[in-house]
Amino acid sequence: MSNTFDCLTENTGLLDHWYAVGLSKEINKKPLSVELLNSRYVIWRDRKGSLVAANELCSHRQMPLTEGHIDEGCLRCPYHGWLFGERGECKEIPSASPDLPIPSKAHLNTFNTIEKYGLVWLSPGEPKKPLFEIEQDNDSSFRRINTEIQSWEVAATRMVDNFLDITHFPFVHTGTFGSVQEKESPPIELKELDEYFFGYEYDVLAANPGEAKSVSGSEEEVVSRFMTTGFNLPFNVRSTIAYESGLQHIILLLSTPIDEINSYFTFVVWRNDDFQIPEEEIISFDRAIGEEDRVMLERLSGSMPLGQTDLANVKADKASVEWKRQFVEMING
Repeated sequence: MSNTFDCLTENTGLLDHWYAVGLSKEINKKPLSVELLNSRYVIWRDRKGSLVAANELCSHRQMPLTEGHIDEGCLRCPYHGWLFGERGECKEIPSASPDLPIPSKAHLNTFNTIEKYGLVWLSPGEPKKPLFEIEQDNDSSFRRINTEIQSWEVAATRMVDNFLDITHFPFVHTGTFGSVQEKESPPIELKELDEYFFGYEYDVLAANPGEAKSVSGSEEEVVSRFMTTGFNLPFNVRSTIAYESGLQHIILLLSTPIDEINSYFTFVVWRNDDFQIPEEEIISFDRAIGEEDRVMLERLSGSMPLGQTDLANVKADKASVEWKRQFVEMING
């Protein structure tokens, strides 16, 4: 099998994992259309409020079911009115006699979904492991802040490589926090950060301009951060930031492959602050950092080579190299 994403949809090793595809609050009275690994899905809520995920195209004439509407927890196709239930079963064909059996081909395939961290997670296959835990989500001293789902014109592999890297900070993030950071990388020692994330710890000096002061809780122009950065296969990255004041700022960076060269991106923040600063003020600085990443990453073309010797690497790239090793091992089975 190729060590690139040239044949992404043929990498069946990617199917049996969880991917963030939407915000829980987005799925209410209307169905949600999502794309994952070059396939399209429709997600809606049944009468009990549980999620249902199925192939997006109607089994009759392939009308996108996201153009339909919810009818007492079922999804009705706008083209011929076929009605689909919580297990994807076709419950009604208006043009056919109710005395006739519904053809087996009329039913939709359904897929695993869960809701966690304010997000909708979809697995096209059978998940090999439960979704990772973020311990702060169960700690009442922390609040969780969700952000929108964006579409980036970049491969998910390139996004993970970027999020695991700190050496781009003083070059890419000069408009936010990176202008005072040393360009030489600190020593990187990889280890299990906890049961779910593998990565490294480091100290860094960060610029603390105007809007960043709400995030850091400090009025100083430069602040010291103790940080960890780690990955959870296939495309999840977590960064933790601890300030000298005791303030903690946890960022979960989620990249979901739409296809070989396009991805969804969202991030989730947990903070043990006093809950007084508005959420938008907190995440605006992180959003600006993400925008700096997006602009740089979208200059790259195509999939990221995943072979260990395809690209030049230095010691500062240890986390990315290890992620690629584990990722290739995973998709090659």
